Amino acid sequence: MTLNQWEQAEPGVKRKVHQPGKDLMMMEVIFEEGAQGASHSHPHEQLTYCLEGRLLFTVGQQETVMEEGESLQIPSNAIHGVTALTKSKLLDVFTPIREDLVSGD
Repeated sequence: MTLNQWEQAEPGVKRKVHQPGKDLMMMEVIFEEGAQGASHSHPHEQLTYCLEGRLLFTVGQQETVMEEGESLQIPSNAIHGVTALTKSKLLDVFTPIREDLVSGD
């Protein structure tokens, strides 16, 4: 993975991982309408902020519709996934650094 460049993450999903700080990092994610971010978990705490669009997040057993200007906190190790209800863009923030994203593993 190359930092600060857009790459295909999943079908209909592109991401750009920004240069991380010491313990904090952020990533932009663009979704085509109907695109999905597969359910997964990681030990990192995550905040996600909707820059545009409308998305359906599932965190554990709870579903939340998020729209432009809204944010969502995803706890460490929580199983979560997302479906774009419209063309959408997110800003994700993680702590600590997600080495799997920074190193491309």
